[in-house]
Amino acid sequence: MNSALENLKARGFLQQCTDIEGLSRVMDGESITFYEGTDPTGDSLHIGHMVPYFAFRHLLEAGHKGIALLGGGTARIGDPSGKTEMRKMLNYDELEANTASIRAQLDRFVGFDGKNAITVDNKDWLAELNYIDFLREIGSHFSVNHMLSFESYKRRLETGLSFIEFNYQLLQSYDFLQLYRRHGCRLQIGGDDQWGNIVAGADLIRRIEGAEVFGITFPLVTTADGKKMGKTEKGALFLDPAKTSPYDFFQYYRNVQDADVRRFLLMFTFLPVEECEGLCAPGKNPNEAKERLAWELTALIHGRDDADRARAGARAAFGGGGDRSAMPSIQLPRSSFESGYNIVDLFADSGLTPSKSEGRRLVQQGGAFVAGTDGELAAIHDVAALIGSERISADGELLLRAGKKRYCLVKIR
Repeated sequence: MNSALENLKARGFLQQCTDIEGLSRVMDGESITFYEGTDPTGDSLHIGHMVPYFAFRHLLEAGHKGIALLGGGTARIGDPSGKTEMRKMLNYDELEANTASIRAQLDRFVGFDGKNAITVDNKDWLAELNYIDFLREIGSHFSVNHMLSFESYKRRLETGLSFIEFNYQLLQSYDFLQLYRRHGCRLQIGGDDQWGNIVAGADLIRRIEGAEVFGITFPLVTTADGKKMGKTEKGALFLDPAKTSPYDFFQYYRNVQDADVRRFLLMFTFLPVEECEGLCAPGKNPNEAKERLAWELTALIHGRDDADRARAGARAAFGGGGDRSAMPSIQLPRSSFESGYNIVDLFADSGLTPSKSEGRRLVQQGGAFVAGTDGELAAIHDVAALIGSERISADGELLLRAGKKRYCLVKIR
């Protein structure tokens, strides 16, 4: 197998391929142009979007050429793949703004040089498409029966598949055709929920151009307990630091299960395979591997300085003392503590619980911790407890903890 494909396989990326032997022969003989597509349905990517872009960078480093396709055109419809209901329709101004934001995020991660790594927007060829001509040239090559055999469509038929969504596979296939014609693109990569769309695009190019092109899909990453990777109590782990702080991003990976560390090191860092294996070797402290994973990934997404601050903040929270500047924090008035701050209100106001009812439950279950006069955290079990100003440190701070891992530093104003 081609060395670049071997590397992807060793790191856990390869799920399905239209023809792994044929693709390997082509990649051994030449630099192949590949693409990954992302629809700008939001103003920020989350970590689940990034699996193909880690593979993207591995392929770039192996000497191949990559295209990041931003779906300013396809996002006007919405991809039904992996969805249980139709996406919310966004107006065109929102899509333009989202596209610009996502392009900037990808540029920071990939580094588009305009030659070996570029971005394109399918709006350029889809926005003014003539529907009659499109049906004649493209639609005539698609079998409705075959389209309905793909899992993404079969699942949606149970809940309702709109005609506009039904067209999505044709448009994505047309993207592949356009990129083949414009840039000589011969490989599409993406998550495994895109398998049907990728196969359809490769088949369209074979029918129209008589050319052999390929597709690779990557696994949809879940944690060891079957949950979707990157999902937290607050929602997805976004790349935008205003949505997910570098500290919270770091903490998510610092606290992954032991069974996930090796797999995540291989997929979400660029450390050599041997180093990843060594960090997870029998007898090694898994917490060291988790901290390395969290630092490497935070540095890739937010930069080394933010990764350093997040690590220092995490060590301060869990070890006591140290630099707390990266910890989640909130400012609250001293007057609230002088009159006694109800424990349930305090945890709700700090953002550690989403509601007062959740706060009561947390307190009753022994998961609400507040620093005492000695700075040590102690559980509060009484939902009527009042937190007084005597708990505030000399430098005007009060540390809170919800459960075992979520902290908030209250800064008194």
